[in-house]
Amino acid sequence: MPQPSTPTTTAARVERAVSRVGETAQGVFTALDEVRDRTAELARTRHPLAKGDLAALRPALFRHLGGLVAGIGFIAAPGLLADAPWYLEWWQDDSSGRPVQLLRNLDPASSAFYDYTHWEWYAGPSAGATRTICGPYVDYLCTDEYSLTLSVPVTAGGAFVGVAAADVFVRRFEEAVVPVLREVPVPAFVISEAGRIVASNTAKWIGGSAFRGEAGFDVHPCDGLPLSLVAANAASDLRVPRKNLRQH
Repeated sequence: MPQPSTPTTTAARVERAVSRVGETAQGVFTALDEVRDRTAELARTRHPLAKGDLAALRPALFRHLGGLVAGIGFIAAPGLLADAPWYLEWWQDDSSGRPVQLLRNLDPASSAFYDYTHWEWYAGPSAGATRTICGPYVDYLCTDEYSLTLSVPVTAGGAFVGVAAADVFVRRFEEAVVPVLREVPVPAFVISEAGRIVASNTAKWIGGSAFRGEAGFDVHPCDGLPLSLVAANAASDLRVPRKNLRQH
């Protein structure tokens, strides 16, 4: 008969889960860092910068599509480009296996104008956040999928010129991290910086709900990322009944 987990074993499993969550998100941010650097180089070397110049980003964008990344691109700061005051160089994964460009109405005079500057994934980097994770939310504008958007600011010559961002379907993120969460014998779940639950090992704490702090739980930050793992501590005496473990 299996023996109850000791505090040391539980702590080791929590640490392993923190590492897996961090590695998973870091893989996406590493892709965004490449997009950021390539875009910054274009902004520094091409004057005036035009939307056609951003086609040079496509090999890198296409290479990172697939797996966790369902969409990726550069979103220009308004007024950056000489021939397009508003513009997204954004590409999405497609069931055909070929990248598909996202097209939105970017005419400010139109009632259907897509003002991307109001979204958290843009507003965070433009306000100085080095890494932003927005969601989970239902992405009605692009995929109708439950999603996360990860983003970083792009600067050139010390000036903010836009955002490099990527969409990750929550179900894909869960596939990457829930197996290791299920190894933790106490309630454990991943939260965003805003306290939104992203993935969990128990049905009591479901994705999309908010965690505002609760006695008996410890928060374990993922170093350098706007994500944390929350796990019940020894004082709580909580365990996850096997029937409540989330199955995937």
